[in-house]
Amino acid sequence: MLKYLFLLLFLTTLSNAQENSQKNVSDKVEIYASTMDSKGDIVEASGGVTVVYEDYFISAKRAIYNRETGELELFDNIRANYKGSSKILGKYARLNIKKKEKMFKPFYMLDKESKVWMSADEGQLIDNELDIDSGTVSGCNPMNPLWTMDFSSSDYDTDSKWLNLYNMRLYIHDIPVFYTPYFGYSLDTTRRTGLLMPSLGLSQEEGFYYSQPIYIAEQNWWDLELTPQIRTNRGSGLYSKFRFVDSPYSYGELKLGYFKEKQAYYEKYKRPTATGFSNDSFYGYNFLYDNRDVINQWFSTDLEGQSGLYVDLNFMNDVEYINLAGNNAIDNVTSNQVLSRINLFYNTDKHYFGTYLKYYQNLDLETDDNTIQQLPVVQYHYYLETLLEDHLLYSADVKSTNLTRKINKKVNQTDINIPVTLQTALFDEYLNLSYQASLYGQYSQFSGEEETPVVGEHYDNGYFLRNTHVLSASTQITKAFEEYTHVLGFGVSYIKSSGNRATGYYEGKQDYCSNVDNRSDPEYNNKCEFYQISDVEDVTKLDFIQYLYDEDAEQIIYHRLSQAVYYGTNTEQKYGELENELDYAITKAIHLYNNMFYNFSKHLFSKAINKISYRDYGVNFSVSHLYKDNFKETYVDRSERYTSYLTTRVGYDYSKHYYFSASYAYDIELKIVKTKEFGFLYKKRCWDFGLKYLENNRPVSGADPIRDRYIMLNIVLKPFMKSNPNNSLFEFKLPEQQ
Repeated sequence: MLKYLFLLLFLTTLSNAQENSQKNVSDKVEIYASTMDSKGDIVEASGGVTVVYEDYFISAKRAIYNRETGELELFDNIRANYKGSSKILGKYARLNIKKKEKMFKPFYMLDKESKVWMSADEGQLIDNELDIDSGTVSGCNPMNPLWTMDFSSSDYDTDSKWLNLYNMRLYIHDIPVFYTPYFGYSLDTTRRTGLLMPSLGLSQEEGFYYSQPIYIAEQNWWDLELTPQIRTNRGSGLYSKFRFVDSPYSYGELKLGYFKEKQAYYEKYKRPTATGFSNDSFYGYNFLYDNRDVINQWFSTDLEGQSGLYVDLNFMNDVEYINLAGNNAIDNVTSNQVLSRINLFYNTDKHYFGTYLKYYQNLDLETDDNTIQQLPVVQYHYYLETLLEDHLLYSADVKSTNLTRKINKKVNQTDINIPVTLQTALFDEYLNLSYQASLYGQYSQFSGEEETPVVGEHYDNGYFLRNTHVLSASTQITKAFEEYTHVLGFGVSYIKSSGNRATGYYEGKQDYCSNVDNRSDPEYNNKCEFYQISDVEDVTKLDFIQYLYDEDAEQIIYHRLSQAVYYGTNTEQKYGELENELDYAITKAIHLYNNMFYNFSKHLFSKAINKISYRDYGVNFSVSHLYKDNFKETYVDRSERYTSYLTTRVGYDYSKHYYFSASYAYDIELKIVKTKEFGFLYKKRCWDFGLKYLENNRPVSGADPIRDRYIMLNIVLKPFMKSNPNNSLFEFKLPEQQ
């Protein structure tokens, strides 16, 4: 018997050569104890016993080891640490070194990362598989768990950290609320095939809603999510999302979906459209792909420049295809125009090459034969270059746009822009001067024939040339004080165009299409659909900007004034709108933002945005107001001219467990509440509980808006469920109101 700490190191070769000379297994057991006795093949240790075996670090009060059978027994206050990631507790444990079996009784295991614990009468571990006959699992405090999952049997893989429960009963406190014959979950973040969190809902119109995402991830470079759904009154559908990573620099995603309405629902709720009646089935797809080194990858080159490919292809027969993909009542889509894009570029320090394709789908039209598409746009840009010790700067840009469609006229337009700038600094760089001359040109080449020619409309090939001159002067000064730093900037620029020349199509369209007063003409868009020239007026622009920073370089004040003075023939519009923008941090918690536009000809403000916010002591509060006046002279209702919109939001972290939120949006001119919501979220280590009420006024063409009202319930059992701010576990839609 030893009275001080001994280290007993057993290097035991457990060989079955006596029975089978072809097997030879070696294991190493290290036992540390303050007291140890050895009688033949039996070793007894007591007093702070510590065992190191494979990936286990085990402590107990007493241990018995049989060198002949390779069996190690541990007694009382057993604590086992596996790979530093999980802990196992018990009163009795038996480890068979030969058979690689481990048994703990009673059994208690805690996974450190997920904080999930499991308790049972007995647990047996063979290699990496842990088998338990019956027990309880939870992520809550084990002293008084809010929820538990009881099971008749379970198995857990300690390497993959995958947990299977059989005949699982979910209890909230002691009340059973849910049963399933099988429940499987991963205690780490490794992607695995299984079921994701379902979504439930109930509404008077659509009935009971249920969707159950099925997640498939059999390889590490792709995964697939299938989401069948049913709306008992409306119909059923299936949506899918396939994601893939085909290289370290590229990834993609393909979404497909289909939903079919029941005939009774369709007959009751069908709505008139520009092409007849709304659809009774909804389908579409979306394909996204992003590659940040496409040329080198696809063509096995070794170019030093950067290349990229971005693809966003979309198709649907109805916007309801998007809205039915989930159960999110907040972000319903109402736009009926669908855009598909493909962008490809190659970029170096001096050169940029790009091509872009845009295709528009208008869901309000039977066909898109007359919709103008950009197929393709080709661009070359020569980056800014300097000469004469950076006093002379120049660049160049060439872009060719093919505006095409199946019927009527088409055009290919090529734009050239070459700016040259001469700059210098005077008075020890207190004054910066620059002069820029820009040559801009556009050439249009038409093709195709108009199905219904308009008398007087000509589509002759032609070009437009313009010279633009910009003379600028600016200064910026900085003054440091003891507690503040003040930055002031002034700038003035004079812009004048000269040498305009127009031939062909431009000669006949320039006067009409460049006059902003003609944009109210109902025929303006048709007459000027190919006129892409932005008018340049003779104007002087004045800018003032200032910043104020504190001693920690935190911005206190940002203030900007901007004014334009025009030299056209219309003296009423001599002065452009005066813009005043202010961002003021009144305190660390209180911020004020203001942006106003004053119209001198009307002697009125055309636009004003004001917002004040407060963030401190757990409170996040903001109120904002938008005002607009389009100066429409004749109108029936004030809302045709004026826009006045009030929005307020507040959130309050009452404690680390309670969070309250509310928002309110009111249209002052229409005198209607646009949106209103309030709710709370209760957060604990092992669960979240949230309840929210939401109102939303949904616009309806040719009718009064419909007031949608929802009650949203969200319950998250951590870590088996994840919070998603965009979706709730259960959503109840109250009857619609108008």
